[in-house]
Amino acid sequence: MKQHRNLILFALMLLLVPLAGEPKFHPFTGDLASFRVSFGSPLFLLFLLWLRNVPFVVSGFSVGLAVTIFRIFLDLWTTTISFSTSLGLHGPTFFYYLTYAACFHIPKFNAALYNKALQIAGWSILAEIAASIAELTMTSIYASSDFNITLSVLIKISAIAFLRCFFILSFFFLTQIYQAETRANQEHQQKQHMLLLISNLYEEVIQLNKSQKNAEAVTRNCYKIYENLQDQATIIDPPKLASEILSIAGQVHEIKKDNQRIYAGLRQLTNNRELKDYMPTTALVDLIIESNRKYAKALQKEITFASHVDPQLPALHVYTVLSLVNNLVANAVEAIEKSGTIELHFTKMADMIKIQISDTGIGISPQKVPLLFKPGYTTKFDSIGNPSTGVGLAYVKHLTEELHGNIIVTVEDKTSFLLSIPLLNLKG
Repeated sequence: MKQHRNLILFALMLLLVPLAGEPKFHPFTGDLASFRVSFGSPLFLLFLLWLRNVPFVVSGFSVGLAVTIFRIFLDLWTTTISFSTSLGLHGPTFFYYLTYAACFHIPKFNAALYNKALQIAGWSILAEIAASIAELTMTSIYASSDFNITLSVLIKISAIAFLRCFFILSFFFLTQIYQAETRANQEHQQKQHMLLLISNLYEEVIQLNKSQKNAEAVTRNCYKIYENLQDQATIIDPPKLASEILSIAGQVHEIKKDNQRIYAGLRQLTNNRELKDYMPTTALVDLIIESNRKYAKALQKEITFASHVDPQLPALHVYTVLSLVNNLVANAVEAIEKSGTIELHFTKMADMIKIQISDTGIGISPQKVPLLFKPGYTTKFDSIGNPSTGVGLAYVKHLTEELHGNIIVTVEDKTSFLLSIPLLNLKG
């Protein structure tokens, strides 16, 4: 984009500077009468200040050549003078622009120096004087006359240089101030937008934290009812059981309402994205990895995620896959103490999809593998000693079997969970 802009500015410079040189006046008489003062020089200065990525000498050489060729062409087209005479009249102009640009090359202007108006003004005036002297010298050489830099000549050149540089630099720095104000306004708007996003996200985090605690309480209550129903020695009190189930239904309803509010808030922040029931497998795996990478970071763990996705796999049902895999990957994140690796493999085998999640966590003893999918069994406790609900893996196994699949656990070098599910039950 910047190169394209510079190319356009360079082309405009080669076109406009020769044209701007035609309205002119001649401050000297006699042998130096061909020396002109025009708008070409101020316009050239403006382009030099804009074209920061083009070497000054290249600009000076190119413009000097363009101006000389343009003026010779005009002479040959509108007058009867010869080419050699026209070249002698306008050839010194080439050295004017070349010298002018070379003077700007000496201080090695950079981005920081562009903010120092007095230094640019000083160098502009010096460049104008030096370029004028170079052109007058070449003009006198062509005219075979003696040229002396008298005080009168120097005063004229300096006054012209000051006036031209003053007007063009005033315009340049006004545009710089305008651009700076525009950038400041844009940055202010961006900061305001970011503050609004952070404020909205903070509200959603509070709602989500409340919903998470409610979900944990519902899960515990459901598990207690499950235990009571499984224990044949427990006497079931129907009114009490109905009351407990109604209480759970109320808690679930509150979670639903919290999630609706969270969903509505986040949809406003991500209104440029369309939610779909089915996603390409690669995109879905990336989503799982990214969300669990953030979870690992929240737990202050350094975990490397790796994945392999069979390119033959079709788009999969988002929410079903997330329900299955996110549980297993989150467990893997929690099983790694400080640092480790988690690998995800999605493979197509005939009409089945194989999903394997492996981790380098603390591992599971072979004796405990049969207990993993038992509801209520857990090895995780919170900061105050409360055990986890232990229904995550039981739910994964139940959902897998509902999809007519199976799940296998291996605990050799790594802990691996392998799900085999008919692809027909997951694809769109």
